[in-house]
Amino acid sequence: MSNEITAEQAQQELLEEFEMFDNWMDRYQYIIDLGKQLPAFPEEWKTEERKIQGCQSNVWMHHRREGERLQFQAISDAAIVSGLIAVLMRIYNDRRPEDIRGTSPHFLKDLGLDKHLSPTRSNGLNAMLERIYRVAEQEVA
Repeated sequence: MSNEITAEQAQQELLEEFEMFDNWMDRYQYIIDLGKQLPAFPEEWKTEERKIQGCQSNVWMHHRREGERLQFQAISDAAIVSGLIAVLMRIYNDRRPEDIRGTSPHFLKDLGLDKHLSPTRSNGLNAMLERIYRVAEQEVA
């Protein structure tokens, strides 16, 4: 086994990073900054089938299988949502389907995102999570 980190370990690292911030304005800014670092998302991937339903803003998610791992890429036209995508990518991108399925998204509660996001943002985040888990479910070998 290599020294790769699991989705759970990625989640723990993220929680530790957020402990540096004293208030929610700083946390929001950090999330937005993470979103600015997302890789470019090709225009031709912005199709209806890749669009996440249930998001207030436009969100597209692409996935592919590479060996034993799932590769996810996503983008939004809203800065805070792009940041939330970046958080999800840190935890779930480039993981085995079994690892994804076995990792509950407790970071939502641990970070307080469940309390600090508007209901529409929470719905969108949950819709993105559902897509990731559904893909992992379909791809379990």
